[in-house]
Amino acid sequence: MKAVRLHDAMDLRVEEVERPGAPPAGFVTLEVRAAGICGSDLHNYRTGQWISRRPSTAGHEFCGRVTAVGEGVGDLSVGDLVVADSRFWCGECASCKSGRTNVCEALGFVGEVCDGGFAEAVQLPARLLVRHAASVPAKVAAMAEPLAVALHAVRRLAPRAGEPVLVVGCGTIGGLAALLLSDLHDGPLVLADRNAARTEVVARLTGGHPVALDAGAIASALGGARLRYAIDATGSTAAIAQALHLLHGGGALALVGISHGRLDFDPNILVEREIALVGCHAFAEELPEAVALLPRLADPLDRLCEVLPSLDAVPDAYIRLLRGEAAALKTIVAIAD
Repeated sequence: MKAVRLHDAMDLRVEEVERPGAPPAGFVTLEVRAAGICGSDLHNYRTGQWISRRPSTAGHEFCGRVTAVGEGVGDLSVGDLVVADSRFWCGECASCKSGRTNVCEALGFVGEVCDGGFAEAVQLPARLLVRHAASVPAKVAAMAEPLAVALHAVRRLAPRAGEPVLVVGCGTIGGLAALLLSDLHDGPLVLADRNAARTEVVARLTGGHPVALDAGAIASALGGARLRYAIDATGSTAAIAQALHLLHGGGALALVGISHGRLDFDPNILVEREIALVGCHAFAEELPEAVALLPRLADPLDRLCEVLPSLDAVPDAYIRLLRGEAAALKTIVAIAD
């Protein structure tokens, strides 16, 4: 079968590999229907930071159809349509036993510690799979994992009813966080990103207001209402510092971007304004909830993505995306569907 495998930093190849054999106990074999390219895939390709196996089939955002099941897989059956959890957690450490699987002490990710979804077939533990409605198109189902990441950030932020929220960064996670806030939260939404075209796409889908990352611009957009809550999806230390400076007291700043460099700030800002600085790592129990939201959000999710015709297009897409030449907020690879 065909697979896209990462051999080393800047070395991604489309290759023929053996199909998975009969699944062992607790495992399931999937025919992969569609898979998404994530910013962390690009980061790993560019830097090699998280390469733990060479080569490894990349891809952790995907959906598929069950084609074989091992013993003890619960109620999963051949033919079921599922999305994959990206987190390969152990289930045995203190964090997992306390329900914090996203900070598992031995946490790895599908596509790194085991083969991922940029292949015609993949084999995973059944515990990492969530069924989705047959009415959901494959390209939309493949967005369940990043939608769960964004949902985790929104839940961690926990804005009070009616309060404005600023989303900094209108890439995939920021755009999905804005979409979720427009659906689940009743307060005004403001959007900041240096890419005006991308911000406008998110604004059209969410009803959010594009703004400069500036106190005057935000105050004008909000009619003078106080801004107490923000999500940073850029990882830019400059953007994080500016967002922190813009917040009034009694709220929170949630960080969900992958950062480079260090943040230098006066912690008295947090104390005196009583601002919570909240880290958001992957997701906890939000994947089933994200999957349940797919039918309702299918149309805007569809409008946020571009679709590659096959696995052969993935290496060139990595290069294009690293150059900032994205045609949409999300790039999905059509595989079986």
